[in-house]
Amino acid sequence: MSFSLKNVSSIEDFTRVRLSRTFFVRDFLYSTIAAHHGLSNLPSDPETFIAAGRQFCERILEPLQDRFGRIAIRSAYRSEEVNRLGQEKYGSCASNEANYAAHIWDRRSHAGNYLGASATIVIPAYLPHYELTGEWKPLAWWLHDNVDYHEMCFFKKLCAFNIGWRENPERRITNWIDKTRLLTKPDMANHAGTHLEQYSHVPILVT
Repeated sequence: MSFSLKNVSSIEDFTRVRLSRTFFVRDFLYSTIAAHHGLSNLPSDPETFIAAGRQFCERILEPLQDRFGRIAIRSAYRSEEVNRLGQEKYGSCASNEANYAAHIWDRRSHAGNYLGASATIVIPAYLPHYELTGEWKPLAWWLHDNVDYHEMCFFKKLCAFNIGWRENPERRITNWIDKTRLLTKPDMANHAGTHLEQYSHVPILVT
């Protein structure tokens, strides 16, 4: 099915597309920046958006929701217009080229031409532990061991994190919480094998 997104009826049909068992297109279109500035935040290539979104939801979000219960989506798809404004006016977004196949779902990656998608999410079930201890790494290592991710980046507020799926994943974890930004990437000694010892003390991650 193709979508013109030039009238309300076509947009409504697009937002009703089911990406996975529990997620629909509509779940990923809200943007605070777009809402404040009166922008639509709709993709220029709906079919690529859907293709990337289905992989992302089926491989990343559904497994997380099955494991931890409801996940909260803080930020997901951004149109090129919205992302550019976020970078230029607020400094809260990477460049458009850096966000292709990440927050900009309807464009393949600038390097490698890979399909991909990402979102910023919160896992409410993990919040009690994080609020008590400030520990984000146990969750990061659990995700590393159990989820087919491309990249993750953790933030201090709510232990929110960007997580993305992409063809030919890099499996790299960074953060804006500690002074050392990089937690792991494929050529680091801590990357391979199981990391159970890093999260076995957190009941929600081992039950």
